[in-house]
Amino acid sequence: MDVPEPVLWDTVLEERKASIITKGKQKKHLKCDIDSVAGCVSQRACVYCGARVVLNPVTDAIHLVHGPIGCASYTWDIRGSLSSGSELYRNSFSTDLKEQDVIFGGENKLARAIDELVAKYPAKVVFVYATCIVGVIGDDLEAVCKAAAKKHNIEVIPVQSSGFAGNKAAGYRAACDALLRLIQPGELSSAPRVNTINYLGDFNLAGEVWIIKNYLKQVGIEVNVAFTGDSNYKALKNATRASLNVIQCAGSMIYLAQRMKELYQIPYLNISFLGLEDTATSLRKIAAHFGDESIMARVEELIERETAKVKPVLDWYRQRLQGKKAAIYVGGGFKAISLIKQFREIGIDVVMIGTQTGRKEEYQTINDLVDEGTVILDDANPSELEKFMLEKGAHLLVGGVKERPLAYKLGIAFIDHNHDRKHPLSGFVGAVNLAKEVYSTLCSPVWQYV
Repeated sequence: MDVPEPVLWDTVLEERKASIITKGKQKKHLKCDIDSVAGCVSQRACVYCGARVVLNPVTDAIHLVHGPIGCASYTWDIRGSLSSGSELYRNSFSTDLKEQDVIFGGENKLARAIDELVAKYPAKVVFVYATCIVGVIGDDLEAVCKAAAKKHNIEVIPVQSSGFAGNKAAGYRAACDALLRLIQPGELSSAPRVNTINYLGDFNLAGEVWIIKNYLKQVGIEVNVAFTGDSNYKALKNATRASLNVIQCAGSMIYLAQRMKELYQIPYLNISFLGLEDTATSLRKIAAHFGDESIMARVEELIERETAKVKPVLDWYRQRLQGKKAAIYVGGGFKAISLIKQFREIGIDVVMIGTQTGRKEEYQTINDLVDEGTVILDDANPSELEKFMLEKGAHLLVGGVKERPLAYKLGIAFIDHNHDRKHPLSGFVGAVNLAKEVYSTLCSPVWQYV
């Protein structure tokens, strides 16, 4: 006799049921990569936001939002990425479209805004983001940007991120299309170099690109450019010189990697530098791709050395966190997969897990990793997150800025794994930082008063 799944289906919209499963003996396929259900208040962001979070870390670019002022303020400094050079990207520029612009069009206002910005800031590239309003009134971004590029002799690239065009994943593709226009081989590009990679899907939130660059430098591998953490115009123009692309965030960058393979014959690997297990595995995968015995030997030395430093610390946290339960709701599937392994390393069981933009194959991996009874969900809304966290007895929620208030209202501990954090979570040092944050949050005396 089959036991019914312990899920509170009465709280779930009928249209959402195919996007939520509980792992059990009967395998069910999760429905994902679809538009959000109307009325369920999805945790996803819009197309424009998806594009902005990918492109914003390009440090020396002018980022101009063609739309109402709210769109620019919503995404100002959204990634919190660190820069080793220009700080121009810290500014958020907007054409500030108003009612009159909706009626008569905003193309002239956009052209004047580009003129003013180029006169004030000596940038070589301007990204112009379309928003919902632009999609409705039909401003010709391509024409305005083409004229501005010719007038100022710089690159002015339209980002076709009108909000009604799809979901956050569509914004990732729009950003990747803009990057492809930028990195076309030209006079600044040079021939590919051996043992050189592009690092895709890391946005240098707390200096994480620098940590991984250091690891790779120690083993004899050069990072050509990161997409897009701490990147700049000149580095991006030379993107085609790398002999391999590695992808940390598949949700945002798999499309770019596939297109670069088609256009420039650059192969790619999916990797993850989150947690001890995935960091070690990824370093080995990259070394194996190049087939250099000396690189592979140095990788093993690095893994042994760094693991020896952090393993006793993680063991200390594991003893104190054993038996705690975590709920995870993050942007992409690869991050979710790595987090399951990371929590296992410190003795925490994942009882609920979901993503905004996970793909079918990523959910299959998630299903294989989690224990029976774990709830897996795609594109969740606050009501679902609340019900499943309470049902499963989660002590901790891992998410982003939109999930924080929900956790605190429920009296559940929370850690930010997305945009707002100030400490690195990648590499061996990142594994310790995560464990430390989880411990200090979960074991805080404040929970005695809830």
